[in-house]
Amino acid sequence: MAASAVGVIFSNMHEENVPELVRKRTIASIPFGGRYRIIDFQLSNMVNSGITTIGLMTNNNYRSLIDHLGSGKDWDLARKDGGIILLPPFSDKSGKLYTNRLEALSSLMSFLNKRQEKYVVMSDCDSVAKFDISDVIAYHESKNADITMVTHFGEIERQSDYMLVNADEDDRVNEVKINPHLTAGEQVEFYVNVMVVNRQFLLNLVEDTVTHGYTSFENDIIAKQLNSLKIYKYRFDGYYAGIDSMAAYYKRNMELLNKEVRDELFGARDIYTKVRDSAPSKYGSEAVVRNSLISDGCEIEGTVENSILFRGVKVEKGAVIRNSIVMQDNIICAHAELDCVITNKNVVVGTRRKLSGCDSLPYFIQKGTRL
Repeated sequence: MAASAVGVIFSNMHEENVPELVRKRTIASIPFGGRYRIIDFQLSNMVNSGITTIGLMTNNNYRSLIDHLGSGKDWDLARKDGGIILLPPFSDKSGKLYTNRLEALSSLMSFLNKRQEKYVVMSDCDSVAKFDISDVIAYHESKNADITMVTHFGEIERQSDYMLVNADEDDRVNEVKINPHLTAGEQVEFYVNVMVVNRQFLLNLVEDTVTHGYTSFENDIIAKQLNSLKIYKYRFDGYYAGIDSMAAYYKRNMELLNKEVRDELFGARDIYTKVRDSAPSKYGSEAVVRNSLISDGCEIEGTVENSILFRGVKVEKGAVIRNSIVMQDNIICAHAELDCVITNKNVVVGTRRKLSGCDSLPYFIQKGTRL
């Protein structure tokens, strides 16, 4: 079913929520779970559903993302026809960088005009989840919908750029609330920034919005045209991890220490990522590791508890890491102590340094820092 769909992934949307993590990368290329990037989940969902042509919309800071994706072979997307197609961040007409979703869609028109697929699956990179897009497309067809919005019912982490969705008994959307005032911990049904839309319909829609001078896809198309367009919701009830703050990023990574979460996210269908041929991790005679995810290529001689270590991390004797996320190629020197800390790539924490944060405000260390 999904073979008749082309994918579009927006790699830069929502970066204002995690400014610390996107200083030199897109939100799509933020490391997650020890060996993955956030975009791996969107790509894998599409590939596992039979989508083999995926347009990647970028705006800035995408060097890390391109290095991660390479030719696309790790996702079986190194193809003569289709595969991953890097789309320019500016429109054909104006030559200016896009500043919102509608401008981004305008720059997609030449790409979509050349495609033959019936549907377009659009996804942002602000969340981690695994679901079958084929089911969404089948549902979209059964409803003869113009647009199908994927939603999730769950707890709000903080007041952010949410779109709440209400629908009638047939799941046709009859109300949306954009950026409403919400209380942390509130249970609501919200749009997860994944959408299925008819390709030709999208082309006509964007052309119409440009001629009318509209500026917002969410306000001018979704909210104002609920009565005239056939917009349906598809509710996804599986594990969903929104990344809308540093605290949420920390919490969602820590949830992977729960076996039930790992089984749901990584069981059954694979989540693909860039292969790095590292040696197995090495544990010293005095190493102590409890309830942690340790990636390949690590050398551990100290203590690691309730933490996630990415590839190539070195933990020297006497060093203690607790409740922390240590990204790729870090060195934690002898007798250093970390608690509730997130370190970016290539960080060196010096001998006997003690760094500590908390769940709601983890201590963050920028890439390449030496302390």
